[in-house]
Formats: sequence, C-alpha cells, structure tokens
Amino acid sequence: MKKLFVLAVFVSFAASLCAQSSSDPVIFEINGKPIYKSEFMREFLRSVGKDPKAAPTACTYEKRQALEEYVELFVNFRAKLEDAYVQGYDTMPTLRKELKGYRDELAAPYLIDSVTMLNILHEAYERNQYVLNAAHILVKVTRNATPEDTLKAYNEAMAYYNRVKSGEDFFAVALEANNKRMDRDFVAPDDPRRNDDGNLGNFTVFDMVYPFESAAYALQPGEISLPVRTNYGYHIIKLISKTPYFGKTTFQHIWCSMDAEPYKTEQRAHMAYESINAGRSFSSVCADYSDDNSTSLNGGLLRDLAPNQIPPEYVEHLAKMKPGEVSEPFKTKYGWHIILLNHRDSIPAFDDMVPYYKQRMVRDIRSTQPKAQFIEQCKKKYNLVDYTKVVTKVKKGKKTVNEPAASLQECVAAVNDSVFDRMWKYRDGLVTDMRPLCSIGDTAYTAVDFLKFVASHQHAEQIYDLDQYIQNRYNSFLNDMVFEYADTHLEAENPEFAALIEEYRRGLMIFSYNEQMVWSKAIWDTVGYAEFYDRTSKERDINNEADEGYFWNERATAVVVTVGDSSFIAPNKLSKLVDKAAKKNWDNDQLLQNIQAKGKKDAKYRLEEEVVEKGHQNLLNSSQWKPGVFTKPLPRGYQMIWVKHVAKPCLKSPIEARGYYLNDYQTYLDNQLIDSLRKKYNVIIHQDVIDEITY
Repeated sequence: MKKLFVLAVFVSFAASLCAQSSSDPVIFEINGKPIYKSEFMREFLRSVGKDPKAAPTACTYEKRQALEEYVELFVNFRAKLEDAYVQGYDTMPTLRKELKGYRDELAAPYLIDSVTMLNILHEAYERNQYVLNAAHILVKVTRNATPEDTLKAYNEAMAYYNRVKSGEDFFAVALEANNKRMDRDFVAPDDPRRNDDGNLGNFTVFDMVYPFESAAYALQPGEISLPVRTNYGYHIIKLISKTPYFGKTTFQHIWCSMDAEPYKTEQRAHMAYESINAGRSFSSVCADYSDDNSTSLNGGLLRDLAPNQIPPEYVEHLAKMKPGEVSEPFKTKYGWHIILLNHRDSIPAFDDMVPYYKQRMVRDIRSTQPKAQFIEQCKKKYNLVDYTKVVTKVKKGKKTVNEPAASLQECVAAVNDSVFDRMWKYRDGLVTDMRPLCSIGDTAYTAVDFLKFVASHQHAEQIYDLDQYIQNRYNSFLNDMVFEYADTHLEAENPEFAALIEEYRRGLMIFSYNEQMVWSKAIWDTVGYAEFYDRTSKERDINNEADEGYFWNERATAVVVTVGDSSFIAPNKLSKLVDKAAKKNWDNDQLLQNIQAKGKKDAKYRLEEEVVEKGHQNLLNSSQWKPGVFTKPLPRGYQMIWVKHVAKPCLKSPIEARGYYLNDYQTYLDNQLIDSLRKKYNVIIHQDVIDEITY
C-alpha cells in the first residue's frame, strides 16, 4: 500500500489556542498545559445533569458546594491523566486492545446507512404483523455453482413452476422434486426425508432466509412465485394462508386422533363439543375425549406457544377467537380438534421490538444492506477509482490502443485450487506489475495488497473458475478497503465520536493507573499496610459510630446440636449430656459420640461450633449471652445450644478488619499520590475564574 499524496497539517491545537478569548479563560494549568473553562464546564454540567444550553440560575450554597467538590475531582483526575500519559499508559498493548474493542462497538452506528437500517427495521415490523403458512419446491444449487449448473437448476425450477401453474397439484410436484433430489444424493429409499411434500408450516419474519421471506410476503394466499434464488438453490413458493400475527398463545385443546374409521373420530369430536355446549367444563370433557395423553389430565393446556410451534389450522382459528371462546371442531391431518383460547399476546410497539430485530439480524443477510449502502456512498465520497475499469491509451508500435489501466491477470495466475481448501499462501515475487489496482482517497492499493487480502480471507468452498474467484474476491477487497478507509477517518470527520473515544481512552488509562499506583499497591505493600494499621488503629473509638466496623461487639462461642426429631433423643436427656460435656471439657467429637450412643440407632444429628456477634445473629436471645446450655425449639425437632464463653468487645485484627483498613489505606495512598502529582506538574487553579462561574 502506498500514499498518492500526504497532507498532514497539525492545526487542532493551534486553532484551539487562537479561539480562546476572555470569554473562555484558562481555569487550570497542569504541567504548563492550559485547561479552559469551556472544557471544564462541559464535563461539570454533564456530571450534574444540566443542559449546557440552559440559562444559569441563582447559585445557591448547595450548587457552589457541588462546583467546588467537582473542581477537586477534576484537577485530581487530570493530574493523574497527565502522569499516565507521561508514563506511556496510552501505548500499553492491553489497553489499546481493550480500547479497540470498545471503539469497534461504538463505531458500528457510524459505519452504516441509518436510513437503510430504519427501513429494514420497519419492514420487519410490518411483516411481523402476519404469520404465513407456505409450501415450496426446492431445486438445490450451491452459491458458487458454475453458470452452466446454475442455468440447469433454474431451467429445472421453471419446469416445475410451469407444471404447478398449469394446475398440477403443488404438493405432489414438491414430493416428486424432493425424491429426485434424494436420488441424486443417494438417500436410502426408506429414509423419512423422502416423505417431504414441501409444506413448511407457519413462519414469520426472520424464520426463513431473507430472499425467501421477501418472496413469500409478496404473495397473496393461493399465489405461486417464480423461482427465487437463495443460498440453498431455487424455490417455487406457494402461499397457503396469511394470518394476522398474535404472538405467543396459551390455550386448551381436545385432540381426537385419526383412526381406522375417520367418521368415528369426527363423531367423537362433535360429541365432545356438544358436551361443552351443554355446560360441562372444557377440562372434564378433555379428560374423557382427548387422545393427547400429555395434556388430557391437565385440561389440554398448552402454554406460551408461538405460531410456528403449532399446526397452521390452529393458527387460523386462534387468530379469529377471543379469550374464553371455544372453537367448533376442525380437521387437520392429525385428526379432529377443539380449542379454548385462554390468552393471546399482541405485538409490542415498534421501538420495543427494535432491539430484538437487531439481535436477529446479526446472522441474517439483511444485516449487510445498511453496511453495503454505506460503502456505496463512501465510494463516491472518498473517490474510489478502480483502475481495472479505467481505459487508457497505450502505444504499441505505431498504433495506439485502449487498455485497462490495471489488470487482475497476474493475480489469477498467482493463485491455484488450494485456495478453495484455505491452503494457499502468498509469497513475495508472485506479481511484478506494481501499478495501482485501485485508489481510495489518498491511498493506492496494488496487486500485492490484494493478494495478501486473498491469503487472509480464504474459506473452504467448492472449486470453481479461478477468474471468477479472483473477480469475486476483488469486489470484496474494494468494499473492505473502502470500509476500512472510512473507519480510519471516523474520528477526524465526527468530533462527537472522537470525543467519545477519547473519553473511553482516558477512562481506561485512569483505571489502569489507579490499579497499579493505588489499588494493587495497597494489597502488595504489606509493610506499609502494617504500619498504617498500627498508626490508625490507635485513633479508633469504640463509642464512635463511624468506627463501628473496626471493632467486634460481644461474641459468643457456641456449640449447636440440631436434632431433626425429638423422638431420636429427648431434650432433657440431651441437656444432661451437654452439661456433662461442659463440666468435663469434652471436645466436639466426644460430645457427638456420646449423643449417638444415647440416642436411637441411625438417628441423624448435626453438631456445629459457631462464633456469633451480638447484634449480627439470630441464634441467641438477649438473656442467653452467658455461658450455659439453652434449648431452642424448631418447626421440626430442636436445637441444643452450649455457650462455651462470651468475649468482650475488642478491636479487630488487621486480618479481621482488612476490608475497612485496606479501603482506608488506598485512600491514604491516593491522597499522597495526588499531593505529589500536584507538586510535580505544578498544578495551578485559577480560583478567580471559578468564583465567577454560574450555572
């Protein structure tokens, strides 16, 4: 890749200096660098949630206090940021990688055509108002099939289309086409896939590939489409029904399955319906008549089913019903049915559906349209020139002939069929023609750039013509390079986006800086932490509410024996054993062994020793804070509590109060760091400017 021309004029800083006036005075200076009032106010007003365009109001004491507090936060932040830049935090590989991840995510809305995206979302919402029931005839052909194979598949599809348009049964032709496809794929005669008559059941937006979906939604019930090309091949689509979409439904159903005598099945369904009309509950009739063993004893209840989870006939009936209504008996290929609608969802508002649509679009071909439209706009904006299509006059002997300004022929000769197995490798010297293949803005790209792109964008696919392969890859190359060019110019062309990325960069830098200079240091500096504890623990006062976390209240050490059933061992019997344990100073294992010896065989007991703190437990009541044995009834069984001893309130050790002291030590280190940075970078605060601020 080489630059056609380079024009780099560093004017931002100079322009900002020239723009300053008495209306935008310097409010801080850090390391000799000015920070202007406008920059400070932009961040301050955002922190207090005030519109920068709103007129100032009376400056109350509370507002002035908020301003002064933010001045300290702002200066401390910028002093740390200055030191972070000096130490090269902005060049850290881990930080740059993390920032790139955020940038890619934040840049996405800027790198698409928003009008196209909005149109696609509205199209999805409009289609979502209906659920379709359709069938198709499929003639398979791969995406990269040769023109000959593609034409052959198309002609076969057109032959099927002409037959069904002439009146042949669509499902019979679909079954024939399916079996013909099975024969080609050597599928066994008894394979169940041979029974496919093309009926797809119900679907709505995003359930099918986009070209198929678009063709289906363009039809009216009973209509048949011309062959539609997708990545699977050619489809002839017949729309069977188009029903208003109603989201998920909860309903009850009675199913009388088809048996050897269909008339009896229909008769049973009508008898069930008459019983419901006579006043019997739907659930009781369902228990007597339904053949759905999984739901018949539960009133035939089916919860929260989407239309594509139930037969099309159910969808058509449910769409017309109101909650509480019972349908007349209707027939499907599975038998006869009666349904009672309990609840039917409605489609949420468009704005509520947008996040769902965007999520579904991630792997849907329609997601490429906003990007593709954006790329087409950028080709004009950045003046893409494809020299393979630019004709120039070249002298050959005495004649002047027209030839393309660049050619892909060397690129075609450089690759081989290994590219279809992702095995092809680029090496220097494969091409000698260094004329630009294309240019975008101020950047030109040669065959070397293109072949490196080919090497890095291989994927397994069926072998086809290399000329066509290179042309396809070149088209992708043009699009990718245009997109990449637009991406690299995003900050320069969008000040709002540039400011957002700078905010993320600063945030990541300060996080890493604090992690290394304060938070982690407080953890690994064990000597400093011990000295800090020795010094500050002496200042703690047990009677000071703010110091409560640094002290233990009274604490009791208790052995708790939990008995699940009083019949295993009586409370008075266990109490005597625990008293004996206290007098003889048994350990917990000795006590448990004696309990098991005195209690019933195979009885289950649980013995635990606990240390509980007064005011932070529910084991002991106020009268039990003393050595002794106490009984506590439970809903099942009881607890025997042996309070061994009670400790007086005391200061927590460095380990016990580590969370409190570590937080204090981090604050201490942070304050020390800030003091040193203010001196190191000669922080100057222009208080006169601050005093004049109103907001």
